[in-house]
Amino acid sequence: MNRIAEAAILAIGMAVMGWCVKSGIDNFANKDRKVTVKGLAEREVKADKVTWSITTNEMGDDLPTLYESVNSKTGKIKAFLKQCGIDDNEVTVNPPSVNDLESNTWSENRRNFRYIINTTLTVCTQKVDLVNKAIFKQAELLKQGVAVEGSYPDYEYVSFQQMKPEMMEEAIKNAQKTAEQFANASDSELGKIQSAGQGQFEIEDRDQNTPYIKKLRVVTTVTYALDD
Repeated sequence: MNRIAEAAILAIGMAVMGWCVKSGIDNFANKDRKVTVKGLAEREVKADKVTWSITTNEMGDDLPTLYESVNSKTGKIKAFLKQCGIDDNEVTVNPPSVNDLESNTWSENRRNFRYIINTTLTVCTQKVDLVNKAIFKQAELLKQGVAVEGSYPDYEYVSFQQMKPEMMEEAIKNAQKTAEQFANASDSELGKIQSAGQGQFEIEDRDQNTPYIKKLRVVTTVTYALDD
């Protein structure tokens, strides 16, 4: 009788142990069931800040005369910018740089002048549209005897911080849609988010012809649990 009871207890114990092992294996397998997806959000926006450098050169032998010419051209450029809607406090006049060709002992000055003076005015403003118009109208300076060197404005979008929350929310929603499609295809239910990583925001020109139109882009990586 004792042997029968012992055998029965042993059989029950082995059955319980087998059930526990199976349950543990199932739980372990379900625990590892997950899907990792990426969500994308993009925007096209107009630049809200522009920096434009305008450079002129003066060449000659008499420094006082060159100084007067530099001041005259600087004044004409500032007046032109003001006519275009650019305020004086948005224009910085950098100190002129003087290159004395005869002081360069390593080179031979075979030109008909001794000095080259470079002067740069820098426009920094949020009036992007007005600067764009001024760029197309800068040929008017030629009529006043002012030749400017070609320079490409630097456009920025500095307000992207305000768009971060909205774009992150959209990126996560797009990631969830992809995860739901995967769950449906695998006969599973989409569970909770296990982990999420915010990607870097990228800001680049939409194309080389319109650098004042920026493309914002962010990619987020999200891992979801999959339930039966």
